[in-house]
Amino acid sequence: MTDTLLREENQTMTGITRHTALTRLNAQVAAGSPVIGAGAGTGLSAKCAEEGGVDLLIIYNSGRYRMAGRGSLAGLLPYGDANAIVVDMAREVLPVVKDTPVLAGVCGTDPFRDMGRFLDELKAMGFTGVQNFPTVGLYDGTFRTNLEETGMGYGLEVDMVREAHARDLLTTPYVFDPAQAADMARAGADVLVPHVGLTTKGAIGAGTAMTLDQAATAVQEMHDAAKAVNPDILVLCHGGPIAEPEDAAYVLSHTTGIAGFFGASSIERLPTERAITDQTRAFKSLKPRT
Repeated sequence: MTDTLLREENQTMTGITRHTALTRLNAQVAAGSPVIGAGAGTGLSAKCAEEGGVDLLIIYNSGRYRMAGRGSLAGLLPYGDANAIVVDMAREVLPVVKDTPVLAGVCGTDPFRDMGRFLDELKAMGFTGVQNFPTVGLYDGTFRTNLEETGMGYGLEVDMVREAHARDLLTTPYVFDPAQAADMARAGADVLVPHVGLTTKGAIGAGTAMTLDQAATAVQEMHDAAKAVNPDILVLCHGGPIAEPEDAAYVLSHTTGIAGFFGASSIERLPTERAITDQTRAFKSLKPRT
């Protein structure tokens, strides 16, 4: 098979390319519209988010746990093979998405994967790109130090993003401080997502989080560090107290250069909790005729 045919076949299998996705995102930013990403734990979540106009869909293992009624941090615990779960979820989500880039949450610290080969498999399945999740960035204290000391640190996630970039996959990594933001920008990140903690609110949301003003400051610092490396990188915000549209609006109005918001619990879990609860209450309020 010629190189030309191989390229054509690869493009057919991969669906929306990195180039197409970035062209769309940059056009939105130029037009003054926010870039919105959404986590999808089910096919229905993906369909509804796409119907609502979402720009990026992300599949990662916490989506499955979240929609099973468990906190998103379940995705960081030993309840399953995170990378295998994403591949399994793809069979449900990818076929129902019509025209939205879908990204795979990749556990870059997985010691049982040939990461380059795994990234090739994800691209062949139809994923447009990747995000680093589960991420050790959510760990801190002595446990985090020990992970770094024993070869399971955040640097492996940077390496994964670098490998994905080399394969022309769209890369949208989570970062947790300015140093990581700069590292991911150097690794070729296309869309950076400053993560300010587990999302609050709802039935299984976090109760401990920074304030919105603290979140805005942290997001701005990570944005500035990344932009110093790559002025073309797009930067979103995510997590912690940024749970509702009005929270995101506050952060966007108190920062400069933030292109939009990535929501997982915010777009998938919180609306589901409210909708099912309210619909059930509406049915329970009916008065049968006697």
